[in-house]
Amino acid sequence: MYNIMEQNNFYMSDTSTFESRTANAKCTAEQLFHFVTDLRNFKRFIPEGKFSDLVIEKDSCSFNVSMLGRVMIRISGMKEFTEVGFTGNAMQINEFTLDLRFQDSEPGNSQIRVIFQAHLNPFLKMLAEEPIKRFIETIAAEMEKFDGWKDIRKDS
Repeated sequence: MYNIMEQNNFYMSDTSTFESRTANAKCTAEQLFHFVTDLRNFKRFIPEGKFSDLVIEKDSCSFNVSMLGRVMIRISGMKEFTEVGFTGNAMQINEFTLDLRFQDSEPGNSQIRVIFQAHLNPFLKMLAEEPIKRFIETIAAEMEKFDGWKDIRKDS
């Protein structure tokens, strides 16, 4: 006979953390902060046909992705000019966090790291590790290439 606590521990999972390389953006940390704290600005990053049923508001967004279903993301916290945190879920059960941490580097530029965290059991971690790494590296690369940081939404 086994202990019920041992059985429950089998199903629990540790937090898995994935970090991007340090990316260099063509904007100050202040400009980056103002841009990313309004999710409507992100529409310019989304490739045509990648998502369906896209709904973007100032502090939240949702969309459908094949294989994952409905994904919902919202701003969960921020530290002025250094960090913005997002929480989300996919398939209505898998919660995750996505943090952008940034700081000024040389004049007019900033450095960014993308950090993704989720509770993943060992099997799911094995399946999701490479797609998650590609996802956060894509975000970092797109942020490096982007040149419209000053063009933020002015309406509320």
